[in-house]
Amino acid sequence: MGFNNEGLEHLIANVQRRSFRGVLGINVGKNKDTPNEQSEQDYRKGMAAVYPYADYITCNVSSPNTPGLRDLQFGDSLKQLLHAIKDEQTKCQAATGRYVPVAVKIAPDMDDDGIRFVAQALLEAGLDGVIATNTTISREAVKGHPYEQEAGGLSGAPVRAPSLRVIQGLYAELGERLPIIGVGGIDDGESAAEKIRAGAKLVQVYTGFIYRGPALIDEAVEAIRQELAAHKKDGPA
Repeated sequence: MGFNNEGLEHLIANVQRRSFRGVLGINVGKNKDTPNEQSEQDYRKGMAAVYPYADYITCNVSSPNTPGLRDLQFGDSLKQLLHAIKDEQTKCQAATGRYVPVAVKIAPDMDDDGIRFVAQALLEAGLDGVIATNTTISREAVKGHPYEQEAGGLSGAPVRAPSLRVIQGLYAELGERLPIIGVGGIDDGESAAEKIRAGAKLVQVYTGFIYRGPALIDEAVEAIRQELAAHKKDGPA
């Protein structure tokens, strides 16, 4: 499957025509047919192209729809890629005169050791944030469903608990040193607030927005506002 789209030039043309003036994040990832050993080139090219237009950039190393992409989340492959991403960010900053934060989007399907490794690698590279998480390849939540073996990742309710576990694990390692953006299974105010309680500083929604529409945004914002107010009230004076 890969990241099906019409390419960088088409994306940038769309961005240039936009009327939306809110915060714009742009997601980049390697091409399906680019070997992992050469993935750095794709991330550098993507970052350089979108840098002048983005308010922040997401480097996606976790989509289950691109064969082998998740292998970049581990070991030396991850460390080398993160340092290359940081290097490209520094070059783009020098060329444009503006600093655009870069976050890395990771998968929910990793064990505790994997979460700790990712957290330390992000700190070492000096990146600006982590997005937790992408979709899940686990089929436990849809076991017995006639389409349970279909290819691709599951979003929405099936990823709510796995993403929460990753956020909690990341926060245990990162604390306040690196912001976490919580994603996965947010379909009401409580599921948004629980991401904040787990350690996320921001949240993103997609599947819930499709099914519930703009009302979900208002509900999530209000729930998070109440969560933060309660936390402030219970905290030190």
